[in-house]
Amino acid sequence: MGLMLLGATSAMAQETTSEIAPMDKYSVATNNFWSNWFVTVGGDYVASYSNQERGLGLSRNPLKSFRRSWNGDVTLGKWFTPVIGVRAKTQFMSLKNVDGRTNPSYDMVNFNVQGVFNLRNLFCGYQPGRVWNISVYAGTGFYRNLDAKHYAFMYTGGILNTFNVTKRLYINLDIYGNMALTELDDGIRTTNTGKSNFMTTKDRQAGVSLGLGVNLGKVGWSKTPDLQAINAMHKAQVEALNASLAEQQRENDKLKELMAKRQETTTTTVTEKKTVVSTPVSVFFNLNSSRIASKKDLVNVQALVEQVKANNGKVEVCGYADSKTGSADYNQKLSERRANTVAKELKKMGLNDDQIVIKPMGGVADLNPASYNRRVIVKAL
Repeated sequence: MGLMLLGATSAMAQETTSEIAPMDKYSVATNNFWSNWFVTVGGDYVASYSNQERGLGLSRNPLKSFRRSWNGDVTLGKWFTPVIGVRAKTQFMSLKNVDGRTNPSYDMVNFNVQGVFNLRNLFCGYQPGRVWNISVYAGTGFYRNLDAKHYAFMYTGGILNTFNVTKRLYINLDIYGNMALTELDDGIRTTNTGKSNFMTTKDRQAGVSLGLGVNLGKVGWSKTPDLQAINAMHKAQVEALNASLAEQQRENDKLKELMAKRQETTTTTVTEKKTVVSTPVSVFFNLNSSRIASKKDLVNVQALVEQVKANNGKVEVCGYADSKTGSADYNQKLSERRANTVAKELKKMGLNDDQIVIKPMGGVADLNPASYNRRVIVKAL
């Protein structure tokens, strides 16, 4: 019995983890360095707020023509987990002078590195089929004024929205803000008081980038099984198997007793019909499965089949499901599949189709615990 229980438990564990194992909502398996890279290309609308405006009384409206410019950006990044990633971003800008200088604009480029945090995966768990993800990010880098030939350090931050079109292609909507630690146009400005504001003035931009992104390498994450839920399932299956073994033992004892009495009975006439042992035999199944949990169940079925064959009789195969799990329609079909599984075994033992009556009974709650109801009962007619 111990060996049989061990083998059945191993079979149930294999089926559970490979077919119906519940997955942990927040835990995923790590992947290699080349997985989950991405690259995006976007077009930007930028509203610039520079130190040149000081004392000019200009409107703060970001849609004013003297503020706006159309620019572009390129990013390359990688997700280390479904929540944490990093990306490097380069922007190409042409910003406007607003204080009457000869040159109406000056060209800029910036490079920055950002830490990115996916809020939907953080609070809702990783879902590979999710269309919309929202992330926040922050980072630092530097500007390069291509006309004045000088640099300025910067901070950046924003909200990143991605909309998956396919597994590899997505739409990228980035709302951000940049702040330079010094003026971007020439690095120094003299106010009306004649004092330099080299370290205290800050130029800023607010922008929106819309573009396309492509996922590179292996995409996505493999979820890890929920071990606590699997252990609970295994416990229920072992309890059902123990109940099956106990019921089989009782049926074996009854069958032996009946066969002993039958052997003691003297046949009075040659034409007297032989008695068929009609003790029902149970065959048990795992949760949501139409595969026999333990082939040991078929030992008692074989003995019943031999009696039926000797008397050219018939057997009734009644399939059942656990009504506490699944819909009534699904349980009806599951009970039928289980009955057909046992019927195939009966044919292998020598019965033909005319000797087998199949009755799918659907979901029931006859026995307690519920796992006892996942069975097929075979009895002689």
